[in-house]
Amino acid sequence: MTRDELIKRRAELRERIEAIRRDLRSGLEHDLEEQAQQLENHDTLLEIARVAEEELLKVEAAIAAATDD
Repeated sequence: MTRDELIKRRAELRERIEAIRRDLRSGLEHDLEEQAQQLENHDTLLEIARVAEEELLKVEAAIAAATDD
């Protein structure tokens, strides 16, 4: 990936992580069926965030390496 592509990917990952954090902070719906769905999705969202954060670290390291060249 080029440096510009890495910077774009970094922005995408940051947006995704922030969206997940907002979703997790939003609390539960009043509807019990919706609450059940939210609780099922909670662990999935945490895993998606973890994977995105790992990728973000790799992208940031690649940007730093490209800057050092």
